[in-house]
Amino acid sequence: MERWATFDCYGTLIDWNAGIGRELERLFGADAATALLRRYHELEPEVQRERPARTYREVMAVTLARLGAPPAEQDALARSLPAWEPFPEVPASLEAVRARGYRLAVLSNTDRDLLEASLARIGVPFELSIVASEIGSYKPARRHWDEFFARSGASPERHVHVAASLFHDVAPAVALGLRTVWINRLGEEPEPQPDIELHSLEGLAEALEELVS
Repeated sequence: MERWATFDCYGTLIDWNAGIGRELERLFGADAATALLRRYHELEPEVQRERPARTYREVMAVTLARLGAPPAEQDALARSLPAWEPFPEVPASLEAVRARGYRLAVLSNTDRDLLEASLARIGVPFELSIVASEIGSYKPARRHWDEFFARSGASPERHVHVAASLFHDVAPAVALGLRTVWINRLGEEPEPQPDIELHSLEGLAEALEELVS
């Protein structure tokens, strides 16, 4: 039976904070950027919950508007996102996972074209990708996982979810009884507890082997 690893993209594979932070610094100045990035983290889930049918472009634009960006710059994140870079270890680590026979999928709170641009930067093939704007739902709601299992035919016993966000990914995956690998890039304290904690994708292939033999 096939083994599957599903991934969040932004923050896990692509350096989301760096991409947003650069645009916030350009728009509001270096002194304000750090505080505004924290506020962005708070506002974006609120915008997603208000109208789950919004595209991710709309979510980013509304969130920037609430931070005070002028109308002409409210699409700044959507314009810049295709150029955001993967974390350095990501391509080789994903190739190592594929070499162990895993099939890869992405469950992302984004739009199809934006995700495709990011996956092209990573340069490693994924068998399946599910995006929020096509299913009318944003994580931490469970529909991404429902869609994944329906489309892939994967068995939960042969599946692991890999992500950096406790709020968007690890907590809902744990609530669904799924195995999880938390990529703790920011030195946070885990709540809830993942099955395995790493600080980057280095060593991911070995971690997956511990969870699904």
